[in-house]
Amino acid sequence: MKTWQNILGDSITSAAHLKEHLDQLETEFNAAPQPAHLDITSISRIIATYPMRINSYYLQLIKKVGDPLWKQAVPDAAELLDPVCIEDPLGEEDLSPVPNLVHKYPDRVLFLVSSQCAMYCRFCTRKRMVGTGKMIITQETIAAGLDYIRRHPAVREVLLSGGDPLLLPDAQIDYLLNELRTIPTLKVIRIGTRVPCTLPMRITPELVAILKKYHPLYINTHFNHPAEITPQSSAACNLLADAGIPLGCQTVLLKGVNDNTEIMRELLLKLLEIRVKPYYLFQTDLTRGTNHFRTSTAAGIKIMRSLIGHISGLAIPTFALDGPGGMGKIPLTPDYILSRGDNLIFENFRGDICTYPESGDAI
Repeated sequence: MKTWQNILGDSITSAAHLKEHLDQLETEFNAAPQPAHLDITSISRIIATYPMRINSYYLQLIKKVGDPLWKQAVPDAAELLDPVCIEDPLGEEDLSPVPNLVHKYPDRVLFLVSSQCAMYCRFCTRKRMVGTGKMIITQETIAAGLDYIRRHPAVREVLLSGGDPLLLPDAQIDYLLNELRTIPTLKVIRIGTRVPCTLPMRITPELVAILKKYHPLYINTHFNHPAEITPQSSAACNLLADAGIPLGCQTVLLKGVNDNTEIMRELLLKLLEIRVKPYYLFQTDLTRGTNHFRTSTAAGIKIMRSLIGHISGLAIPTFALDGPGGMGKIPLTPDYILSRGDNLIFENFRGDICTYPESGDAI
């Protein structure tokens, strides 16, 4: 059986390797690839700016050129033709008091501890630097981040991200979590990781044994399409949940991937089955090279309107956008309130008009 390291080592990282796989797909599925997606020269140019990595596990989930998983993994010429978006849409670099640590909210920080991912998602908010020499993470930057958290007692929560923290070696993860747990003012550790989806075999019993030592520890993972929920990814999530680690999912609304109610409903309900709570549905960030993935916010609100009341509340995420320039997360919700006065007039999920008397001290 291949180890997760072997699977990661088998990744497609060049246009030539991608073409070999396309030729294999054409033979296996008797499907003629779409010529527009086979511009190897264009893909090479894109990779020079925004690297590609598609590991062999995720690669075998892609069944045809242009399917929802293909769009997430394979470079598109539109990445170099984006006139709208900006490199650092969330203003993270301006909010970094020390390298690789973002302090946006008063009581929590984002700590970037890995520059690598199991797959380089084409919509990534940090695609300008993840997997490139622009993202420099060393023992010195880790030490500086730990020192910053120690010196700021208002920080009670840290979110480890990157890149993907769970691509670090077990010993390094253990060291980092142990160091964080020596900070008495730090109460909660969160890990943002896509490996339960993109490289689920990385979730080993040995890794889980390390993670469970450091409760309260939460993991937010990232599934965007029902086809990503497989026996392997389900087993990975169950292993984490069995260790008492609460799991959430941060899905991104992506044009041509999941921007319709049927796909989103299937995804959210399947997440519950593998014990992952839908947490956020994000409007795609204004990241340069991702404009072709963006929908209107109205499209997301319409999807939410079609979900609320029609599926379990456990399966309903918060639809939000992350405000440009470090403004923070803004919830975007359907409007059910028709008028407000002595009575609150609203409609329910079916469109029925309802009246609710306000209290005497209503504003």
